[in-house]
Order: sequence, then structure tokens, then C-alpha cells
Amino acid sequence: MASTSSDNQAMGVDKARKQQLLTLLKSLCIKRPKHYELYDRALTHSSFTYENKLSTIDNYERLEYLGDAVLKLLVSQYLFERFPEHREGELTKIRAVVVSDAKLAELAQTMKLGDYIIFGASEARSGGPRKVSNLACAFEALLGALYLDGKMDEANDLIRNLLESMVTELDLSKIKDNYKAALQELTQTDGGTLPIYRTVQESGPSHKRVFHVEVSINGEMMGMGSGKSKKEAQQQAARQALETLNELEN
Repeated sequence: MASTSSDNQAMGVDKARKQQLLTLLKSLCIKRPKHYELYDRALTHSSFTYENKLSTIDNYERLEYLGDAVLKLLVSQYLFERFPEHREGELTKIRAVVVSDAKLAELAQTMKLGDYIIFGASEARSGGPRKVSNLACAFEALLGALYLDGKMDEANDLIRNLLESMVTELDLSKIKDNYKAALQELTQTDGGTLPIYRTVQESGPSHKRVFHVEVSINGEMMGMGSGKSKKEAQQQAARQALETLNELEN
């Protein structure tokens, strides 16, 4: 359970807290940590310092600031190496999802990070260990602590291990669902013109319209699609065009 006691901040990192932190770090393959106070601070919520009238720098907020920069660097390097054919825009889109609070909280949950965060009594009672913002902030703060403790290589390994399956899922989903972007990239790569979408028909009652769209490339109609919105119809038309060009399977 997440601790709400005040002894570790008032007296330093006591033996019990040190053992708790060591258990977490071992589970993350972090060996021989040097400065336990960094990890203690990285996993201390501001509600605890407020309730116990401690210095405002004794919680994870400053380390979160540093960890945010560490996270973006490590994720950027990982994506840069993993997807050598992706353009800047594609890499940026994937990174934006990966470093979002929602995804960071998911990663934190796999590490059971909420069990190691010290909260004030009120925050603990209100579900602090399960809140997305708390988990995301603590995750970033932990990366900041690793950096200051000289564990950048371990932080890098941790990020890569955590992101492996997540990034695969995100990238495949991005390709699967955004057929328009994939078709546009294909035509630009081949030096052709941009796909042209044209709404050829609208059917159904006003409250339940169905749009029919065709897409042409260099004046040649390559696909047709339909949907409840023009955007959905365009995606389906782009998908058919990709199938026509034998690019989906490739």
C-alpha cells in the first residue's frame, strides 16, 4: 500500500523505505542505486509535503520537470532508431501519444508505481495511487532521479523495454486507421500528385446521411468508399486505392 507516514522525509530515507525502494528498483533492473533520497523524493507526492509542512522541494515536482526532458530524449532516440523510414511528422505523432499522461500512467501501472508513492492522507483516501496525473508525474520524476543518480543507461533500457509492444501497437494502428495519410505519403514518395477526393453522392435521410466518395490519382479513379461522414468515406476510398496499388500488404 502507498505510505502516508512522515518519518522518511523528516529523518531521511529510513531502513524500511530504503528496502521498499530497492525492491522497486530491482524489479526495474536498476542495480546498485547510489542516492536513495532521489528515488524517495521522486515518489513523494506534494500532498504529503503540504500536510507535513515540509519544504516544497521535497516532493517529485522538480524531478518531474527534469524527467520530462529525459523521457522525450530517450523516446525520441528510440523512435529515431526503430523507424528509420519514418518522417519527422510521423515520429512526432507517435511520440506525442507515448509521452501523454494516459500512456505514462499505463506504464506506471505495469510497474505498480502507485504502491511506492507517498501521499498525504487526504490524497491517499481520494484514490491518489490510481490517478492518471499522479502516476504520470511520478514516472517522469523517477526518470529524473535515474538521470541524477548516473543511471542513464538503465533508464534507456527501461524505456525501451516498456515501449517495445506499445509502440508496435501504436504504429500499426496509425497505419491501419489513417489510410489517407498512407496514400498521400505513397504518392509523394513516387513523385506523383496528391490524391484528389470527390463526393459523388449523398444518400439517406438528413439525420442519417451516407456519403460516397471517390479518390483519383493523376486523373485516374483508384478507389471508392462510403461512410456516415465525408472523412470516413474518404478513409475507405483511400484504403481501396491502397489495395489497388498493392500497398496494404506490403
